Amino acid sequence: MIVAHDLGTTGNKASLHTDHGELVSSVTVHYPTTFAAGGVAEQDPADWWRAVCTATRELLTRTGTAADEVMAVGLGAQMMGAVLLDAACEPVRPAMIWADHRSTAEADRLNEAVGARHAYRLLGHRVHPTYSLAKVLWVRDHEPDVFARVRHVCLAKDYVVLRMTGQLLTDHSDASSTNAYDQRRGTWSAELLAAAGLSPELFPPIVPSATVAGGLRPSVAAELGLCAGTPIVLGGGDGPLAALGAGVLDPSDGAYVYLGSSSWVSVSATEPLLDTHLRTMTFDHVVPGRYVPTATMQAGGASLDWVAEVLRPSVTAPLPALLAEAADADTTGLYFLPHLLGERSPHWNAAATGAFLGLARHHGPAALTRAVLEGVAFNLATCVDAFREAGVPVDRIDAIGGGAASDLWLSILADVWGATVRRRTIVEEANSLGAAVTTAVAVGLVEDFSVARDLSTVTAEFTPDPTRHDEYRRRHARFADAYRRLEPWFTT
Repeated sequence: MIVAHDLGTTGNKASLHTDHGELVSSVTVHYPTTFAAGGVAEQDPADWWRAVCTATRELLTRTGTAADEVMAVGLGAQMMGAVLLDAACEPVRPAMIWADHRSTAEADRLNEAVGARHAYRLLGHRVHPTYSLAKVLWVRDHEPDVFARVRHVCLAKDYVVLRMTGQLLTDHSDASSTNAYDQRRGTWSAELLAAAGLSPELFPPIVPSATVAGGLRPSVAAELGLCAGTPIVLGGGDGPLAALGAGVLDPSDGAYVYLGSSSWVSVSATEPLLDTHLRTMTFDHVVPGRYVPTATMQAGGASLDWVAEVLRPSVTAPLPALLAEAADADTTGLYFLPHLLGERSPHWNAAATGAFLGLARHHGPAALTRAVLEGVAFNLATCVDAFREAGVPVDRIDAIGGGAASDLWLSILADVWGATVRRRTIVEEANSLGAAVTTAVAVGLVEDFSVARDLSTVTAEFTPDPTRHDEYRRRHARFADAYRRLEPWFTT
């Protein structure tokens, strides 16, 4: 058996898989996030570790799995954050996660020093405050006493692997999410780090995702309920792992959309995809020799969670009822800009904020909820258009992530994008499934990554209605115009 961990934004999902990757069961343990004005989004790495330990023990107990039946453990996690460690490899402050965008000034300085378009060609990404490098510079500039203690910088999964094995490593997929990685060379970027004034020695060695980082240390084995010496596989970032879990290994495998806290549209490619308008970014895949061109927005599912919390604050699990009401809601003239956490794709504007436009007295919870669903769909439509303009066909998109459980949302996405949207059986487990396959490859339980294609099936298909698609295309143009008109206001 394999245990895989998906260290997400809201909690850690531990999942049990057969030796070939098939999902058996999963357990999720949540942890808090500190959000504050100015773009603050932080988590305590100690909470990650407690969640990993608790979820592992509960998973083994729930499934009746003995510790010695676990052949290996694999990791996957949120990307683009910054975990700062001292000489003893202990965190010196809370981790700044992907949603933290307070380092705008630091990102601007890097862009001025390197050149925005040159950096994009070098990194496969824009330089932006949501990435690790600008976050590290923010700590250096604003917390010099804290930064004086920093000896290592890593990402979320790397920290958990460190706790498990005593080895500090990262993989190419996570490294490609830092703004400090030369994508063509597959190494830390000497040019970006020189511009940042940081030593390459701060960053861990980069190894393939399917690498056994080490055996589980005896000192922590009891906390996890596992046997000392159990192989721990490094794994990768959640986006590339989700691509693997969705069976997107090669360009012929089509596109997928992830509807989690952040949301993205992604494909697999043999080369980085550089968009003329810099709307998309490219990660390294966990599959060697492959890349994951992606367009990621900050608050996809997070926008839906937010509106549910605001509209029904005293109701437990308010979303199902709101979604049912939203199915027949009239949103003519009503728009929602889903930029609650600033924005990455397609606008790359950390100062962007959310907004309802066209509100009228008759709009109630149902209309507001549907407007949020449509707003995310419109924003991602601009991203889909970027792929199509680059010659990447996007006519079939497989949906994964928690939001993919909603028939209404998938139907709206199909109508807005003019593409068939399919739900797969691994709606919420794509990341951990990708981690399990990577683990199976690393320890020799399977020959290669291609087994991922057979580990999930399509359970529902939503085809676009031509009339609704035409109307949504007209509305998408108005949605895009609303952002353009408000963009100067965001910065005042």
